[in-house]
Amino acid sequence: MDTAEWILVVILSVTLFVFLVCGIVLIIVLIGLSKEMKEIVVEGQDIAKNANGIVSNVKGMTAFGGTVQMFIDKYVNPKLKEKIKEPKKEDK
Repeated sequence: MDTAEWILVVILSVTLFVFLVCGIVLIIVLIGLSKEMKEIVVEGQDIAKNANGIVSNVKGMTAFGGTVQMFIDKYVNPKLKEKIKEPKKEDK
């Protein structure tokens, strides 16, 4: 082989070696990143479940919310039901 061919083979070998090393490092980083993303998703789902529980607890514990709901159930709904009567069907 000539010197030019040896130089080309060496350049291509070094380029392939660098490409393979960079590819292996990139794959390792992506695997670690995907594990972290999975943990973040699981944590986010837990936070959402806890937020729903907190909202329902606060809704039941607030005095104003309970008072308004009781007032509407006892006084407003019966009066509205009296005012809104179903129209009677007339026989023709």
